[in-house]
Amino acid sequence: MVAATAVGGEMRGLFEGLVPAEVIEAYERLLASNGCAQDQAEALVGDAGLVAALTGWGMAHLQPHSPADPAWLRPATPDLAVQGVLAGHQNQLARDQERLLDGHRRLAEAQARFGIGMNGRFPTHLVSVVSDRTEISELSAALMNTARKDWMSLENLVTEMPLTDDFAQPPLLAFAGRVRCRSIYAASAMDDPIARRIIEGCAQAGEQARLLAEVPMKMKLADHTTAMLPLTPAGTAGALVVRAPVIIGALRDYFELLWDRATPVGPSRPGLSESGARRRMG
Repeated sequence: MVAATAVGGEMRGLFEGLVPAEVIEAYERLLASNGCAQDQAEALVGDAGLVAALTGWGMAHLQPHSPADPAWLRPATPDLAVQGVLAGHQNQLARDQERLLDGHRRLAEAQARFGIGMNGRFPTHLVSVVSDRTEISELSAALMNTARKDWMSLENLVTEMPLTDDFAQPPLLAFAGRVRCRSIYAASAMDDPIARRIIEGCAQAGEQARLLAEVPMKMKLADHTTAMLPLTPAGTAGALVVRAPVIIGALRDYFELLWDRATPVGPSRPGLSESGARRRMG
């Protein structure tokens, strides 16, 4: 039992993160039995899906029947099994890379067709105005999904309606630390209990939050690709969506200037006011 446990732990160490845990467990069972007859494979490893997964990853192979023996599902040795798994991932990466390159080609074709060169029109794919309130709300919420490396926002908490706890969208779980989320809030927001809960909740969810005495406008910025700017104080009646690289670059520089001046949100301290935040920011 101790030896089997040790082998099981060693196999998990070899394959963990490369294939699902249930596939590793199925391989361990097959390896411990040194294979089995094909018609017994599903019962041994779990089900038909796990048999297909083991053979698909190269962790096992079917040995044809012979006059003396039935068809046999035999495990690959651990080194060959790892090699098979890595080959599978490499093939998938190659397919993903080709798909990404094809996507970029399609994007270039779309920009050439619908952008600057189309009948001399203004390149609306670079700058567009949105005035429908529902569309603005949906776009504002969905824009975070487009970030792959950086998500930056300015928030002065100017609203047309009273603040509620669901006002701000915290960092997505899908980001899993791969996207750097930063937000600068108006320091006066910490005087409002709901606003303070919103800011601290986003910070606890992984956002890097800072306070600035004055935040002149709202802004949402995803990577080097898209920015959303308000055309009204609250930004709900009109918004500008910008994808022009030269403007995006300038907006990123503007955000970094404000970020350097802002103060990180620390532990909650009741009664923190704008004047107090100003003193903290020197």
